[in-house]
Amino acid sequence: MKHALDIFEETGQTIQMAPTCIDLFSGCGGMSLGLHMAGFRGIMGIEAHPYAFESYRHNLIDNPSIGMDWPAWLPLGPNNVVDLATNYTSHLAAMTGTVDLLAGGPPCQGFSMNGRRDPDDPRSRMVEAYLDFVALVRPRFVLLENVRGFQSMPHAKGGTYAAATRERLSSLGYDSWADVLVASNWGVPQRRPRYICIAALRGSFSGINPLERLKTNRRKFLAKRGLGSGETSVADALSDLIADPHVSNDTTWEAPGYPGIKRINPKTLTSYQRLMRQHSIDQPSDRRLARHNEHVTDRMRNILESCERGRAISQADRLRLGIGKRSTTPLSPELPAPTVTTLPDDLIHYSDPRTMSVRELARIQSFPDWFSFKGPYTTGGARRKNDCPRYTQVGNAVPPLLAEAIGEVLFDLLTNQNFSNTTHVPKLARKFSAVS
Repeated sequence: MKHALDIFEETGQTIQMAPTCIDLFSGCGGMSLGLHMAGFRGIMGIEAHPYAFESYRHNLIDNPSIGMDWPAWLPLGPNNVVDLATNYTSHLAAMTGTVDLLAGGPPCQGFSMNGRRDPDDPRSRMVEAYLDFVALVRPRFVLLENVRGFQSMPHAKGGTYAAATRERLSSLGYDSWADVLVASNWGVPQRRPRYICIAALRGSFSGINPLERLKTNRRKFLAKRGLGSGETSVADALSDLIADPHVSNDTTWEAPGYPGIKRINPKTLTSYQRLMRQHSIDQPSDRRLARHNEHVTDRMRNILESCERGRAISQADRLRLGIGKRSTTPLSPELPAPTVTTLPDDLIHYSDPRTMSVRELARIQSFPDWFSFKGPYTTGGARRKNDCPRYTQVGNAVPPLLAEAIGEVLFDLLTNQNFSNTTHVPKLARKFSAVS
């Protein structure tokens, strides 16, 4: 079976195809979007939760400018990675040697430094499911993303999850490289440190470390997008999104009765704002704000006026203000945000005494304005642990801009290096297109 990068001879004409990728635990599609922008052609995105998959489908599968090649044998809907490998083993085995990149971020809650870090958490076991998928499909490249705590999380069989993962990849015939990357170094207005492991079929890239190449190419990547060489601040990202005092009375918008934000057109946009606004003409979606009572608003105003910006409020300030929540953080306009989480009340806007809208958090995650999210905004009570509303989708996502930076390096290695019998494939145009 020929590979997607191989040259096909049909009716005397040479056909060149873009590198292919599969995204496991895809969520709403941050990784897939970034890889698409880097030039990869998606085959499928595997996500079990219906709300997250609805967002993925709307923006990526149903978007004609993306052009995903969803296989005819796989139902177009939410899919569980374990069930997929069990029920479609022969179909996946038939893909051996045809997939250029298998990417994904197994659920990270079990590894988070802020969680219980339980090796027996069922979400932690999804790493093994991910690696079983690698063994079945045998892609040319593997890309695994997770929280920083992945490298220190104890594995049930000894050692750490990071070490066990690389040992398993080695047993499957892969060289691997791993490091912790900080998203703000690639233009994302958020610090968000992430463990990144890249693996390639053994011997494919003698003397080449893809992660070192990624770091070397960083300034060039930023310059091509007009982002300079410094960090993108919260104000750089959000200053064209402001509270709209009239939208709650508008019965035609997505959340009648709720306050919201609107996108304005200042005389000068930042480079990051121009990047996020490409192919987005009308007001973006996901602009609803929470309805805070006067007591909550006054407390957030007090936090903005009296607490250090850009970091979680101190224990002393929590005692002074009577706040039990440890992760409340007033944003600084001059700095990148801390890691966006799945909780809408973790971050306080840098100038308004309020929490953030989904759209503002999506901007901080580097989702373009045309990308819209589906499902409820939030979920409370017992459903909160397992549900996946819009705020959770954004908080769990891989920043598309970081995924694009990694994807560009892998794309270049696949198309411009002497890797097997591949041929050069012209890089696809960077696409930011909305789905109506």
